[in-house]
Amino acid sequence: MNILFKQESYEIIGAAMEVHNELGSGFLEAVYQEALALEFSKRNIPFKQEQKIEISYKNQILSKQYIADFICYDKIVIETKALSELISNHESQVINYLKATDLKLGLLINFGSEKLDYKRLVRY
Repeated sequence: MNILFKQESYEIIGAAMEVHNELGSGFLEAVYQEALALEFSKRNIPFKQEQKIEISYKNQILSKQYIADFICYDKIVIETKALSELISNHESQVINYLKATDLKLGLLINFGSEKLDYKRLVRY
């Protein structure tokens, strides 16, 4: 089985694990985002933070935009959370980011639980 962007995902999750190991749970999402950006830089993982995503409807760009927490390697959407648990709405959010960007892989990363929780979401 071929895993989409396996090495890149491994590097991103490794950076997230380092942040979670260092900070633990209990901080606000913004704290984890800032720490993750530092860890991405330290590991030379290319990223864009708080990337605006345009949404089109019938070939017309809407004024409402999404803001992805990160886009890494210009091909992986990263959405971070700091919640006790993830719900299906969070997965839907990442899938919508993938649809709007036409990217194929999203990582939903939750720093709010005792162990780092993450999900790979693929759009075919």
